[in-house]
Amino acid sequence: MKVLVVGSGGREHALAWKLSQGGKVKKIFIAPGNAGTAMCGENVNIAPDDIEALKGFALEEKIDLTVVGPEIPLTLGIVDTFKEAGLRIFGPTKAAALIEGSKAFCKDLMARHGIPSAAYKKFDDANEALSYIKDAEVPVVIKADGLAAGKGVIICETRAAAAEAISLMMEENAFGEAGNSIVIEEFLTGEEVSILAITDGKTVIALPPAQDHKAIFDGGKGPNTGGMGAYSPTPVITGELEKEVLDTVIIPVIKAMEAEGRRYTGVLYAGLMVSGGSPRVLEFNCRFGDPETQPILMRLNDGDGLFDILWAAAEGSLKGIEPRWSEKASVCVVMSAGGYPGGYEKGKIITGLEEAGAMEDVMVFHAGTERKNGNVVTSGGRVLGVTALGDTIGEAVDRAYGAVKLISWDGAYYRKDIGLKAIKR
Repeated sequence: MKVLVVGSGGREHALAWKLSQGGKVKKIFIAPGNAGTAMCGENVNIAPDDIEALKGFALEEKIDLTVVGPEIPLTLGIVDTFKEAGLRIFGPTKAAALIEGSKAFCKDLMARHGIPSAAYKKFDDANEALSYIKDAEVPVVIKADGLAAGKGVIICETRAAAAEAISLMMEENAFGEAGNSIVIEEFLTGEEVSILAITDGKTVIALPPAQDHKAIFDGGKGPNTGGMGAYSPTPVITGELEKEVLDTVIIPVIKAMEAEGRRYTGVLYAGLMVSGGSPRVLEFNCRFGDPETQPILMRLNDGDGLFDILWAAAEGSLKGIEPRWSEKASVCVVMSAGGYPGGYEKGKIITGLEEAGAMEDVMVFHAGTERKNGNVVTSGGRVLGVTALGDTIGEAVDRAYGAVKLISWDGAYYRKDIGLKAIKR
């Protein structure tokens, strides 16, 4: 089989790496890929949003299955385009991907179908939003309606901070068109977790739960990022709570999308806040999470397991597929460029990759990297996802940070507390 993975981050490296381990996939292409994906497949210089070029490549190479990593090509309709061309592809259609493409749509969908989430208001006018915030209870959460690379969510402790966030999004266009409309949400307290499920529109397979670390600084401080680390499993999600999430969140939203003519296939990512033992939805994403995918796939035992799941979901034959998961824990520590999620420099030479990668039960997933003049250099904000297995979360944490300490470049930054919540529990 030939597989095309669309994207260039740590998630795509993890997908390509796992797909390359079995016997069914003979050739993997990654478009555009990074320095890491080049070690388990062939990088193709096509941007993830160049859907026509991707379609042309898939037809020319007779690709058997395309797997889409990032949200932008999904919201642009890559699945529709590929299916119309007779190409097999894993992911939701453009109509279904709106669950991530529009925060307002997602909130309205949950309200219509009784799926537990935070109270909210939608605004298309900055003055109306500013007027509303004058009497709102704080803290509140301000969200850009559209896609903002995981950064369009601002938690505001005061009304002044909320007014500043509204102006930033709607008047200063900090997130471009994504901030033309906003959602103002009730602030939820508790512990944040992620559950990813794969579906063919009918059958649902839940992947092991994971916990992401969104803020840039230790202790959950500072601005949101695309994710600074993750671990799996998470002690917050018991077997009983996982069943509740499936019964009250995942399955109901898949049925709701079907009822509204937006049949959902692919990955459904539920970002949840668990408080008092009950889950409420913070967000839905229409693709594999990053960095959650990295520790989750480290725990998938069967070499062909990922391919079998993705193929069956794309074919509508997921029933009966039972992936095998390791009992071990996995932790991913993201190493980023100094200054991220703000401005940062590129082109810094990375050292220590071979030493870290040679450690037992460690995988260094590349995100913002490229190869130049024989060196691997930084090319993005989140640069690497150093991921390790261990018999316990604590052991996986120690192993991951042991590998992190072997890697360096000018300005490298990482949080020091990934996984500590789980250890303390």
